[in-house]
Amino acid sequence: MIGKISGRLDWRGADHVLIDVRGVGYIVHVSDRTLASLPGVGEAVALYTELVVREDLLQLFGFPTMAEKEWHKLLTTVQGVGAKAAMAILGTLGPEGAARAITLGDARAIQSAPGVGPKLAQRVILELKSKAPAIMAMGASLAGVASTDDVVIEPAAPAPAPKKPGKAVASAAQNRASASADALSALANLGYGPSDAAQAVAQVMGDQPEADTATLIRAALKLLAPKA
Repeated sequence: MIGKISGRLDWRGADHVLIDVRGVGYIVHVSDRTLASLPGVGEAVALYTELVVREDLLQLFGFPTMAEKEWHKLLTTVQGVGAKAAMAILGTLGPEGAARAITLGDARAIQSAPGVGPKLAQRVILELKSKAPAIMAMGASLAGVASTDDVVIEPAAPAPAPKKPGKAVASAAQNRASASADALSALANLGYGPSDAAQAVAQVMGDQPEADTATLIRAALKLLAPKA
C-alpha cells in the first residue's frame, strides 16, 4: 500500500496530477480544492495517498493531510458513495466543512457537492453522524501538511512509553484534560473562536464529567450551532 508520495509535480490535469518520483510517474487523483493548493509544475510536492483497487483498475487518490485521507475513507463506507463522490464532497466542503455538516445534520451542504443528490446526502448524514466526532478528534492530532520527503509508506506510530503507576484519580483527571484539549483543537479547526469553544466544552464537561473527546465535540457543536 502506497501511503504517501513525494516528488516533483510533472503535470496537472482537470482532476489529477502526475508526480515524478525519481523517474517514476504516479497519476494521483485529487479534489478541486487540493488541486488549487498545489505548487506549480516542476516544484516539489507531497500527498498522502489512498490506493483504490477494482477488478480492472488501480487508482491513487491524494490528500494534503492525513485527516482528510481519513475523512475520504469514512465517506466511502456509505453505500453509494464511491471514491470520486467522496472527493467531490471534500473538494466542495473541505474536511472541516464536511465534519460540521455531518455532525449538525446539514444535508443541504453535503448535497452541494457535484453528483450528490438529496437521498445520498441524507444517507451520508444518517450513517456518519455518530462517527464524525471520532474522526474530528483524530484530526486534531493528524492534521498537518505532507512533507516533501521520498516516497514512503506511512510509518506506524511509535509504541507509547509505559505509563508510570499512579492513582486512578490522577489518571482520570489526565484523561479529562487530554479529551478537553483535543476537543478544543478540533473546534478551533472548524473555525470556532477560543472563547466560545472553551465555554461550550466547559459546559459539556460540567454536565458529563466522564465524556470522551468524541462526545465532547458532538455535544459542544450542538451548543454552538445557530439557534433557529
